[in-house]
Amino acid sequence: MHRQLRVAVIIPAYNEARLIGKTLRGIPEYVDAIFVVDDHSQDETVQRATFLSDQRTTVVEHTENRGVGAAICTGYRAALADDCQALAVMAGDNQMDPDDLSGLLDALIDERADYVKGNRFRHPEFRRMPIHRRLAGSWLAWVTRVMTGLDIDDSQCGYTVLHGSAAARLQLDDLWPRFGYPNDLLGMLSAAKMKVVEVPVRPIYDDEQSGVRAWHAALIVGLIGRRWWRNRTSAV
Repeated sequence: MHRQLRVAVIIPAYNEARLIGKTLRGIPEYVDAIFVVDDHSQDETVQRATFLSDQRTTVVEHTENRGVGAAICTGYRAALADDCQALAVMAGDNQMDPDDLSGLLDALIDERADYVKGNRFRHPEFRRMPIHRRLAGSWLAWVTRVMTGLDIDDSQCGYTVLHGSAAARLQLDDLWPRFGYPNDLLGMLSAAKMKVVEVPVRPIYDDEQSGVRAWHAALIVGLIGRRWWRNRTSAV
């Protein structure tokens, strides 16, 4: 537990056999439950996660590839069923520093937030991020701020903690299931008038293989506009 909160870490994983073990070994001891959600990987992700896991870990398998957003929602539901109160998301490619998790959890408690996002741009090592990612991330954050009204600077960071009570209030089935889910989730949180805060987290780009492509930015802008329109029409 962390400050009386039962903590779950959700790890969406697709073809992460190379780094899933390193990710799992770094999970802090105060974490109560770990849910590795395998999104129908074609490598040995499940086998390695099962072999390397401890008694806190549950491996959940999708029978078809549904997308990272859908995998996270599966993890959210599993954590809620396990009575967890703080639902953290960490990538399966060891791209998130486990030492930063306590800061995210502290912000959830101290600022009475519903959702805490990592902000790589506020970290002293932010220049470790490739320049194209910094530029694209800043631009997408600006678009997300304009469309949601949320005061955020790093909309694309996937290192997050969602309060269990907030997760229970969200329509998780309505979340965009694939790449771009962070922006769609922010739109949902904004519509529900939930409190979103950011804390600095260390960017790691040492041993991960990015699948991000230039056209993803256009997709994300479309998703932001889609959520804005749905929120607008539902409020009428």
